[in-house]
Amino acid sequence: MNRIAILFSAFLTVLASAGAAQEADYTQGIIWVNEDWYGHQNSTVNYLLPDDPEGNFWKYRIIQAENPGMELGCTNQYGAIWHDKLYLIAKQDKDPGASITGGRITVADAKTMKILHQQSLIDPSGAQCDGRGFVGVDKHKGYISSSNGVWIFDLDNFTVTGQVEGSANPNAGGDNDKPNTDPTGSLYHGQSGMMVSAAGKIFVAHQQYGLLIVDPSLDKVIDVISMDIVQEGAGIGSIVKSKDGMLWLSVAKNLQGTGAFLNSIVRLNPENLSYEVIDIPEGMYPPSNSWYAWTPDAFVASSVQNCLYWKGGPNRWFTGTKIYKFDCDSREQTLFIDLEKEGANWKLYGCAIGVHPETDELYMALYHEFGTPTYITRRYSPKGEKIRDYEMIMNYWFPSLPLFPEGVSHSGIDIIPSDTSSSAGNLYSTNGIMVKRNIKYGDWPDISSGIYIWKSGDSTRKVLIR
Repeated sequence: MNRIAILFSAFLTVLASAGAAQEADYTQGIIWVNEDWYGHQNSTVNYLLPDDPEGNFWKYRIIQAENPGMELGCTNQYGAIWHDKLYLIAKQDKDPGASITGGRITVADAKTMKILHQQSLIDPSGAQCDGRGFVGVDKHKGYISSSNGVWIFDLDNFTVTGQVEGSANPNAGGDNDKPNTDPTGSLYHGQSGMMVSAAGKIFVAHQQYGLLIVDPSLDKVIDVISMDIVQEGAGIGSIVKSKDGMLWLSVAKNLQGTGAFLNSIVRLNPENLSYEVIDIPEGMYPPSNSWYAWTPDAFVASSVQNCLYWKGGPNRWFTGTKIYKFDCDSREQTLFIDLEKEGANWKLYGCAIGVHPETDELYMALYHEFGTPTYITRRYSPKGEKIRDYEMIMNYWFPSLPLFPEGVSHSGIDIIPSDTSSSAGNLYSTNGIMVKRNIKYGDWPDISSGIYIWKSGDSTRKVLIR
C-alpha cells in the first residue's frame, strides 16, 4: 500500500471513530427522565434527537443500555446536568417490582450515560429520607433536597457530607413508622423541593417553612420567607428563575400537601429579598403544585424571552390541558396552549414540560389516561404553534422532565455568534464528513443549522450553528 493510500485509510479510520463516538454522545438531543411504572420497574431515561434526518428520533432506556445490569432507583423525578455530569435523584433506591437495586443518587457522564456513582442512602445515618431535587453550588459541591431537608453532596468524591443547617423536616423521626411511599406519613408534611441558585445564594422551596435562603459558604439557612406574605397559612409550591434573574414562587393554599392553590404568584428579588404579590386574572389559573406526591411542577422559565410557562386548571391534581404564558415585564398572563381545543384527548402528564434554552421551543410529554400506556412528545414553536409529535413505544413512561443541552460549560457545545474569530479551518458533520474547507471560525455562510465539528491545526471544537 502506498503512502497516500495509508494516509487516506488512516483518515477514514479517524472519521469512522468519530462517527462511532458520536453514537454515544447524548449531549446533542433532549434527555427525558421518567418516573416509569411504579410497582413494576425502576425509573428510566429516554433520549430524543428531534431533528434526526433519518427519523430515528428515540433511544429508549439509555441508562440500562449503557450500563448493563444497572438501573436507576424508584420514582426518579429529577435530573440535572452540571459540569458534564448528569445527577439523577430518586425517591427510593428500588421499585417494589424491580429485580435490580438502583439508587436514590445516581451520577452519570452526561455525554456517554455511563454511571460513575450510585448510592442507596441520602442520609448517611440510614434514617428515612427520600430524594427530591438537585442544584449545583459550584464545581465541587451540590445540594440534594429530600423529604427531610437539604443535603450537601461532595462532587469530587460523590459523598454526602452533612445536612444544610436549618433545612430539616420538623416532623421527621418520632413514632411515625409509615413507609416512605405512604403520602400520609410525616415526611410528606415538611419536605424540601425545588431549588435555584441566584445572587450567590441557594433558594429552597420548603413545604412547611416557605422559602429558605441558604448561604452556601456556610451550608446554613440564613433567612426564611413565609408564604404568610400572601395569606396566613399559605405555603410555597415551587420556584423558578426568569431570564432577568428574578425569582418566581407559586403558592399553595395550605401546608398539608392537598394540591390546593391560591390565585397568586410572587416575584422575589434575590439580591435584596424584596417581593411583589401578583394576582392571577379572573378566569385563569396559577401554577399547579404537587407536594401530595412530589414532582418538580409544570412551572418553567424561558432563557430567551423574559417569560414563564405553567400548567393550571380547576382540578388541582390532574388537570393537564391548559398551558399559560406569563410575561415577566408586562405581568400579562395569556392562555398559550389549550390541548382541549387541539383535540385527540391529549393532556400534559405531571410536570413534563420544558423550554429549549436556545430555540425557545416548548417540549411536552402528553398522555390520555393513567391506565393507557400511550404517550407522545409534542414540540411547539415559541409562538405556540405545533411543530410535530414524536410517537413513543407503548409503555407506562409517566415522564417527569426534559433536560436540554446547556452550552459549552455543560455540554461541550459552543454557541457561535456571527463574528467570533478570523482563524480558518475545516468544518465537518458529526459523522465525520467534511462540509466546508478553509472556513473562518464563526463565519458560516449557507450552512444549515445543526451541530458540527470545526478543526484547525490542533484545535477541535463542537459548534451549534443556528
